[in-house]
Amino acid sequence: MADVHTEAEIASQPECWRRAAAADADLSAVLPRPGERVAVVGCGTSWFVAQAYAALREASGQGETDAFAASETPLDRRYDRLLALTRSGTTTEVLDVLARVRGRIPTAAITADPDTPVMAAADQIAVLDYADERSVVQTRFATTQLVLLRASLGQDLAGTIADAERAVTEPLPAGAEVAEQFTFLGRGWTTGLAHEAALKMREAAGAWTESYPAMEYRHGPISITGPGRVVWMFGTPPEGLADQVAGVGGTMIVSDLDPLADLIRVQRLAVEIARNRGLDPDTPRNLTRSVILDAEV
Repeated sequence: MADVHTEAEIASQPECWRRAAAADADLSAVLPRPGERVAVVGCGTSWFVAQAYAALREASGQGETDAFAASETPLDRRYDRLLALTRSGTTTEVLDVLARVRGRIPTAAITADPDTPVMAAADQIAVLDYADERSVVQTRFATTQLVLLRASLGQDLAGTIADAERAVTEPLPAGAEVAEQFTFLGRGWTTGLAHEAALKMREAAGAWTESYPAMEYRHGPISITGPGRVVWMFGTPPEGLADQVAGVGGTMIVSDLDPLADLIRVQRLAVEIARNRGLDPDTPRNLTRSVILDAEV
């Protein structure tokens, strides 16, 4: 099975995170300033990273921050800065947003490839080429840019990086690789991680996954939980939720790792399930590295 790229990229995350945390000062001119009203846009994984960062930035008191799927960005709103997240630098919807606000809203972008159209589309660029990937499925680039963004908010990431070292080596939750279904939950900034975890499992392993804010789980989603099905919580679960999951026969997974480091365990699990199913997580069916649309779309 040709899954060596994804596995190697997942394992390299602690080192990538160290570089990103140390690079914050050098990239301070590119990233949002305290007090600015900011829109953060992306597609797929980048949208979920945007959600996590927006929640963290607002919680830190640095300013109102909205996260949008690039195709749904409300271009008539007033922002002090628009930040685009794009690994490939070629995604049509992201480039379209940047073009449509040019000259009206200052723009910045975080990308992995310095030889792509986004370099000319945004006013300022942060290039994390050391976190680029050969796999179609994003793992280390997504998490590395979130480490950079967390560092820009003044967070000390030493413990997070130490947790990442644990996450790339410690055993996966017993029995998770044979579960029939997964529901990922988060609260605040980790809701974005829950959505990303569900996407990763769908992309790499073709698994049946769902994701919700944790308090919404009782409002319908719990109806599908039962034996052979997993509820994976990023961070501390709401009071009583673990008992409710157990009461309907489900398995709840909670970790003491930093939630971003816990996402590494989901990435590893996705690769393991893909291997068991005879799938190639490097090149999942129906997916490409970037979505580039025809001009008339």
